[in-house]
Amino acid sequence: MKEIRFYRASEKPYGVFSNLYRRQIIFEGREYPTSEHAYQAGKARKDEVREWLMAAPSPALLAMAAHGLYQWDISPDWSRVKFDRMRGVLMAKFTQHPDLAAILLDTKDAVLIETATVDNAVNRLWGEVPGKGGKNMLGVLLMEVREHFAQNNSKKRRKVTMQAAE
Repeated sequence: MKEIRFYRASEKPYGVFSNLYRRQIIFEGREYPTSEHAYQAGKARKDEVREWLMAAPSPALLAMAAHGLYQWDISPDWSRVKFDRMRGVLMAKFTQHPDLAAILLDTKDAVLIETATVDNAVNRLWGEVPGKGGKNMLGVLLMEVREHFAQNNSKKRRKVTMQAAE
């Protein structure tokens, strides 16, 4: 089975899968500069911590700051809801940007793997680190979103075909 590895937002064409890729999305009624912002906004327990995170000068610095929060600054249910939140953020990103959805769909049935360069627990959770492995949760969720779009496109094609046959 074909693998597609991605990591840096600047890499063509698959950098768009990175949450650091600069494309605005609207999530839960708020506009965010990146999907990383939309995801990390759910992590903070207090509004002032959330706004501090959102003021980070880049998505990479936002991620670093969010990963360094003290436990008491993190929403108590974060470990339970973070994957659902990421799934929702990714659905918003690819729904709102058909050009990005087309890139995702063009990967067909390839295994999508975020391949990090630095070995740490976060990179092994959301991706893989060469020689260390990882859960690749970002890749898994991207493949779920891709499957959702593929099924919806298939339903639309069937409907158009049925209407044309009538």
